[in-house]
Amino acid sequence: MNIGFVGVGRMGANMARRLKDRGFHVTAVYDTNRAAATELASELGCAAAQDLSEVTAASDVIFTVVTDDKAMRQIFGGGGDNLLVNARGKLFVNCATISPEVHVEIEKLANKAGGQSLEACMASSITQAREGKLYLMCGGNKDAFRKAEPVLKELAAQIRFVGKAGEAAKVKALVNMVMNINTAGLAEGLGLGAALGLDTKEQYDRMIAENLGDLDKSGIAELTFKDRHKQSCDRV
Repeated sequence: MNIGFVGVGRMGANMARRLKDRGFHVTAVYDTNRAAATELASELGCAAAQDLSEVTAASDVIFTVVTDDKAMRQIFGGGGDNLLVNARGKLFVNCATISPEVHVEIEKLANKAGGQSLEACMASSITQAREGKLYLMCGGNKDAFRKAEPVLKELAAQIRFVGKAGEAAKVKALVNMVMNINTAGLAEGLGLGAALGLDTKEQYDRMIAENLGDLDKSGIAELTFKDRHKQSCDRV
């Protein structure tokens, strides 16, 4: 199976490296940053395509990892050169964090061109992309999902088929919302702690000193509620 990539920043490049390691034939990469595409192509031994249509021509499955709705519309619907030139029989797996309605638009455009598209939203980061441990939420036609699944399994530790096009992007938005709330809460807590003269790192040092270093971050509650995790285990 020939694989192409459009968008080879840190996520896209590491996904391409992972598939190369797993024996897939990465045939072409494309990025508006020509230097990034050329460097990765040299590393993987593939073509650094100058046109989007070159990636489609050289690939059976094309992964896209672009920045936003505008970029997504451009690579699929831009005048002249775009990914849907001679796209019959091709499968596009779209991993960017974009709006649900754009995933629906792209599916319609791909189908009209005789191809298929699948959204594969990622809830992971760079290390997981390189190690094949992504968490992928997929949306689209089930046939497209089944066709993509053998490749996705080499990229992900967990894969969930959510439903029709656009649905996975909605779930990803919720995931991001929770993560952002946690980050904002942590920032507020650190600010409050500093105002009260608390040293956050000192508390984690105390956890290690008390042989609690194998617990996750929530184990910090042990400093206030002694043996909390043991009591929880007893109840279970």
